[in-house]
Amino acid sequence: MGAKPDIIKAIVLIFAVGLVITGFTSIHASEEKPRAQESVTVGVVQSSDNLLNR
Repeated sequence: MGAKPDIIKAIVLIFAVGLVITGFTSIHASEEKPRAQESVTVGVVQSSDNLLNR
């Protein structure tokens, strides 16, 4: 019976680490949204340049 508290601590630790990772990735993803829009704009400009070159 002495091993059960260790297992519970390990599960809680894994859950806490998962929450921290999720928090960091959501913050990181919310900061990069404007960059994604810029890359879409660049892609549209590049594709229109290819049409003009033909």
